[in-house]
Amino acid sequence: MSLGFPPSFDTSVLSLLADLVRINSVNPAYDGGKPELEMVDYLKGYFKRHSIETSQHEAFPGRPNLIAKLPGKDASRRLVFEAHTDTVSVGGMTIPPFDPMIIDGRLYGRGSCDTKAGLAAMAHAAASIKQDGLVPPCEIWVVAAADEEFSFGGVRRLLDDLEATAAVISEPTEMRIAVASKGVVRWRIECRGKAAHSSKPDMGINAITGMARIIMAFEADSVRLRSTTHPLLGSPTLNIGLIEGGRQVNVVPDVCAIELDRRMLPGEKISEVLAHYRSLVDSDLNVRFDIPMLEDEALETSCEAELVRAAVRVAEDLRMNSTPVGVPFGTDASKFSRAGIPSIICGPGSIDLAHGAIEYIEIEQVAQAVKFYRGLMLAFI
Repeated sequence: MSLGFPPSFDTSVLSLLADLVRINSVNPAYDGGKPELEMVDYLKGYFKRHSIETSQHEAFPGRPNLIAKLPGKDASRRLVFEAHTDTVSVGGMTIPPFDPMIIDGRLYGRGSCDTKAGLAAMAHAAASIKQDGLVPPCEIWVVAAADEEFSFGGVRRLLDDLEATAAVISEPTEMRIAVASKGVVRWRIECRGKAAHSSKPDMGINAITGMARIIMAFEADSVRLRSTTHPLLGSPTLNIGLIEGGRQVNVVPDVCAIELDRRMLPGEKISEVLAHYRSLVDSDLNVRFDIPMLEDEALETSCEAELVRAAVRVAEDLRMNSTPVGVPFGTDASKFSRAGIPSIICGPGSIDLAHGAIEYIEIEQVAQAVKFYRGLMLAFI
């Protein structure tokens, strides 16, 4: 076994990351979840030790966002660095979720990739600037946000009061600069039938077979989705992720429901997407579309935006891959963008490892993230 630290790597950021992984911050919406308050309390102590001012911003009772502030030369401009404090559940994990281990250049544990590594790197970058006695060109905020993994509640509440020039969101992009991400709408459809004894099915209306017609229509329509592409994001997608129906095998089912996840491209409107799917349902079916449980339109930030140009320059200086990309998953960035705050997504780790049975982060990427965030904090004028 080797630790695999990069040359001249400051291992204190790994101590910070390991401490964050040890904290159970599974979103309270999931089994075994706890409020994010313990993460906030730990980070408050970290920033206090580095003489960085902090404030709390309540997202929900007992579930605050934490804001750490570095004064800048131009107080009228503010660059926000944001990562979330909550994680998904630990169900199905095959490694200890809260006992961080470093093996062969990787740190393992729940949240190590999504997104405690990015949060640790942002905090460490700000602390290093303060320690070196430097003053950034503009005010820097490092935001540790609650409730990203369930409803984006932390960032939505934060944006009620926030004014900022631009924002950098840490999510696992393998340190690529993402300027676009797909949107998402999730909703439930219920098909109603009529119950009857299974020996006389003609006396009932089978809700499951009705739903099967809906599913087949939606699946056939997905061929159309593949004909539409975005240069960074590819095609929109539809996934029918849950189905439930029937009461027992000898009863004609009177209800069947599905839950759907539709990923959207920039320019697609949620209302129009839902209206399209309603139009695919046969008029003879008794169907109800529930109010969406999650709505988030896509992100697209111009490559000419000053934030993107500054990020590209920093990446080039660090000899990183500086070509902007898109990502298929949703993040807090789109909420900043809709609030008129240009945003990018850039963080250590691979999305393929997020939420997985074995989650880890490459230490090399944590080191790269610290350099990138610090460089951007000092380069954004």
